[in-house]
Amino acid sequence: MNSETQAGLDALCARAREAFQRTYGLLPTLLVAAPGRVNLIGEHTDYNDGFVLPAAIDRHVLLAVAPRRDHLVRLHALDFAAYSQFSLDNIEHDAKASWSNYERGVAWALQSAGYALAGMDAVIVGDVPIGSGLSSSAAVEVATALAFQTLSSLEIDGVRRALLCQKAENEFVGMRCGIMDQYIISLGRRDHALLIDCRNLGYELVPIPQGCSLIVCDTNKRRGLVDSEYNTRRQECERGAAILGVPALRDVSPEVFRAREGELDEVTRKRCRHVVMENARVLEAVRALREGDVARFGELMNASHISLRDDYEVSCAELDAMVEAAWRQEGVLGARMTGAGFGGCTVNLVRQEAADRFAVRVAQEYTRATGLVPEIYICRAEEGVRVLS
Repeated sequence: MNSETQAGLDALCARAREAFQRTYGLLPTLLVAAPGRVNLIGEHTDYNDGFVLPAAIDRHVLLAVAPRRDHLVRLHALDFAAYSQFSLDNIEHDAKASWSNYERGVAWALQSAGYALAGMDAVIVGDVPIGSGLSSSAAVEVATALAFQTLSSLEIDGVRRALLCQKAENEFVGMRCGIMDQYIISLGRRDHALLIDCRNLGYELVPIPQGCSLIVCDTNKRRGLVDSEYNTRRQECERGAAILGVPALRDVSPEVFRAREGELDEVTRKRCRHVVMENARVLEAVRALREGDVARFGELMNASHISLRDDYEVSCAELDAMVEAAWRQEGVLGARMTGAGFGGCTVNLVRQEAADRFAVRVAQEYTRATGLVPEIYICRAEEGVRVLS
């Protein structure tokens, strides 16, 4: 772990311990850290049974916890200055403290799976930016699961933990997310990305070569249109798969697509072309990383953005301005939008020695182009959820 990552975690730990003692009158017995995540390549492929390649990043949600002898769970969200509590015997939604439904959902999912939980007191604090597409909510879920798991002495492997957290978000919180966020946060490893097969949930760790920084640029353009356009894209992909006679676009190779694309109307053809070629790009990107070919990996990131902009049409002026500013910088290997689109973040692979200069210049150029002030995070691929003490 580098010194900046450690300093950030140390600061979170100090805040959490102090708040825990102030709130509950004792020190926590356990500190659990869960990272945020960024998807390096493989966008809008997950619901087409395809491939994604996320990495955990060194921004964290931290839970400071202590066990209770009853079934009460008390939560203090330090960043919201908010409190909530519930009984494990009667877990219900909290409409007023909606932030607590992620923790409640995890407890509900664990108990629904037959696990006996101990009550706990908890303080939640983090430096994963909220609402920017870096999965602060999934980090809360996975950290909560590991806290319950540890305090209750439960044997749950990383895959099972991720699936239960996904169930919590799908069925309790009510958000139809895929498995990517919980998988990478539960299973990530430092200096590695995680190739996930969204059909069979298989995964492989993929090393990220030394000498590169992952830089996340938040456009500060909040994401609009995502829900309606997301549903439309799903329908367009399903229509294309039906015309091509396959269960999902995952089953269409680039060669087959090129031979049969004339059977599709223009919009459906564009959507399908993105998904088919993006799946191929992910697999080629994995080969490039394994061979240490970061230049080729960057080219594939660039191609992914162009495809998302032109074929899938989920970019926006702000995302394009940020990516184009990145492409002009010395030391940049690749840049693309990341996430659902219509705002949010870009992800950039930059040579380490150029990272600081890149961050300054991209921010300046983006502000000149849009009038918005971005947030820039120089990151590295981080370890997944773990107990700190």
